[in-house]
Amino acid sequence: MADAGMLRFHVPEPEVRPGGTPDFSNVTIPKAGSAPRPEIDVDPRTIRDMAFSIIRVLNRDGEAVGPWAGLLSDQELLEGLRHMMTLRTFDARMQMAQRQGKTSFYMQHLGEEAVSCAFRKALAKGDMNFPTYRQAGLLIADGYPMVTMMNQIYSNEADPLKG
Repeated sequence: MADAGMLRFHVPEPEVRPGGTPDFSNVTIPKAGSAPRPEIDVDPRTIRDMAFSIIRVLNRDGEAVGPWAGLLSDQELLEGLRHMMTLRTFDARMQMAQRQGKTSFYMQHLGEEAVSCAFRKALAKGDMNFPTYRQAGLLIADGYPMVTMMNQIYSNEADPLKG
């Protein structure tokens, strides 16, 4: 058996420590609205570069501009915001319950609210979804009863899965 050499463990030093000033001069921030919006059936190979760039929709005044903007009505935007705020409140309460030992397991969604709430809105009524960790927004945006969600987290007798 050949000698594999000495094993090493390397923990890189961060470029900036907490309280320091990071340097983002190497990051190119594109003009708001400059990224094209591909068709839904686009060949993924033709838009691979988008995975490594920034899709900037908001300008410096906080207005959505370009081909990604203006796709939703004010009512749809308010509904989406309501779902995200509901998820954030639900999340805070369930996280606190877990920390108090009232439930054995809970994973926070903080910072990921838009992903699950918006994804559900992109699906048609009746489309199936399979939420896992940090996906309660799928259920909230679909109008799933929050009491039922809580019962499942608490694994009580009202849990649809029966604890």
